[in-house]
Amino acid sequence: MTTFFYDSYAIIEFLNNNEKFTPYFVEHTGIITLLNLLEVYYSVLNEEGEEKANVVLQTLFPLIVQPNQNTIKNAMKFRQLHKKRNLSYADCLGYQVAKEKEIKFLTGDKEFKNLDNVEFVQ
Repeated sequence: MTTFFYDSYAIIEFLNNNEKFTPYFVEHTGIITLLNLLEVYYSVLNEEGEEKANVVLQTLFPLIVQPNQNTIKNAMKFRQLHKKRNLSYADCLGYQVAKEKEIKFLTGDKEFKNLDNVEFVQ
């Protein structure tokens, strides 16, 4: 079983039954940050309502990892380095967490295509 960092994009695709993402959640495990959980909760709340959003919140909450100060600094340096790409704060933080934990950043976000340490699925 492999551990991945689950980007919000990947989680939402899995919740929307995109079969390309299913093995990453069924056969493997993952971690997220609080920022990813906020993005996913908000998306589900808007698309499917509070009841489903609350189930997602309860399911994903145990996967949260807390970044340290250096992780935050390095994430924002990464964002600055790639400022021509449309990278969110949450995505940059997640990418940096994955890098530091030596796990792949799972996403389908085109802005991360061809970057090191990314498991890009579309």
